[in-house]
Amino acid sequence: GAPRVAQSKNENEFMIELWTGYGIVLLIMFIGVMGNLIPGIPGTPLILAGAVGHQLYFAGQGGVGWGWVAVLLVLGLLALGLDYLATLLGAKKLGATWKGMVGAGLGVIVGVFVFPPIGLIVGPFVGAMGFEWAFGREARESAKAGVGAVLGLALGVVGKLVCSVAMFALFSFKAWPSANSLPAAPVP
Repeated sequence: GAPRVAQSKNENEFMIELWTGYGIVLLIMFIGVMGNLIPGIPGTPLILAGAVGHQLYFAGQGGVGWGWVAVLLVLGLLALGLDYLATLLGAKKLGATWKGMVGAGLGVIVGVFVFPPIGLIVGPFVGAMGFEWAFGREARESAKAGVGAVLGLALGVVGKLVCSVAMFALFSFKAWPSANSLPAAPVP
C-alpha cells in the first residue's frame, strides 16, 4: 500500500501528538472515574467530554470514531440511569419517602463539606432520617429510611463506577495510538 505519513507533519511529530493527546484524555478520564467516588467532580460527563474532545481533534487521524463515542454516550446514560434507579430502589425498599430522598441528597452535600470523607456515609443517613422524622414519621421508620438512602446511594455509585471503568477501558483500547492511525500519503 501507500506509505503512511501525516499531511503537514512528519510521522514522528504526528505520533508524539497522538500519544500526548491520548495521555491527556486518559488523565481527564481517570479524573472522571474518580469523580464517581468524589462528589463535585462530574464523573461520567467528564469521561464523555474527553472522548468527544479527542474525536474532534483527531477525527480521521487516530480518533476513536463517532460510533465508539456513541457507545460511550450510551454507557454514560446507563450510568446516570443506574445511579438514579439504585438510589430510588434502595431507599424505597426500606421505606423512604421523597422527603427522605431530599434529606439524603442534602445530607451528601453537607456531609462532604462538614465531615469529609466520612460525611459521604453519615450525611445521607442523617439527612434522610432527619427529614423523615421532621415530617412526622416515627424514629424507627425514619432510621430505616436513612439506611435505605445510604444503601441506595452506595449501589448507585457502584453502578456509575462500573460503567465509567468500562468507558475508560473501551476508550483506552480503541484510541491506542499506532502508525495505522496515520492518514495515507496522497498518491501523485
